[in-house]
Parts: sequence; C-alpha cells; structure tokens
Amino acid sequence: QVQLVESGGGTVQAGGSLTLSCLASGSIFSIDSMGWYRQAPGKPRELVASVSSGGNTNLADSVKGRFTISRDNAKKMVYLKMNDLKPEDTAIYYCNADRVKIAPLSILRNYWGQGTQVTVSP
Repeated sequence: QVQLVESGGGTVQAGGSLTLSCLASGSIFSIDSMGWYRQAPGKPRELVASVSSGGNTNLADSVKGRFTISRDNAKKMVYLKMNDLKPEDTAIYYCNADRVKIAPLSILRNYWGQGTQVTVSP
C-alpha cells in the first residue's frame, strides 16, 4: 500500500514562511506527478502546485511568485516552500501523488495524504 505523509504545517503571521514536506512510502515503482492541494472551510479543494517527474511545475495564479514546489525523485518527496503567506492561504494542505505505478505494468493510481493545517494570522 502507498502512503503519503505530510509535515511542516503550523501557524504563522502574515508575511511569514513555511515549508511543507511530503514523503511517499510503500511499494512504488514510479510516480508521474506530485503536488499540493488545499481546502479552506466551506470551499472546494483546489490545486496549489504540482511537479512532474521531469521537473515541470504548475502553480495556481494565487500563489505564483510566493510559493515554490520541488521534488526529490530518489527520496520520493515533494516540498512546498511558502513565502509571504497571507490569511487567505489558511487551509488544510493535502499532498497528492498522481499516476502512480506499484509495478511496471500496473494500472495508474492516485493517492492522497491526510492533510496538514496551515493557519496564517493577520
């Protein structure tokens, strides 16, 4: 079974920084895309940033210039460096691994972490 474990959430003041980390563990042959989503109370889950196995990144317009996503394929980890945090960034942040193979010819699967809370105070 594949598990994603996030760490690094917490409470910061506006303008502060946090770095989220996510480790994928278990029987993994390959992971195509890893990313971060967030969900604020009363709002749908939204993509924050993603990075492909080749290093191509995609960031939501609301975080461009402030957040950076990176990935260590060997360690099966993905990171989200968040700078200049704003109160509207407050949400539960979820790690996602997409198009995961547990063997060379296995079907593609999608996995989610349990989430980590990020709270930004004014």
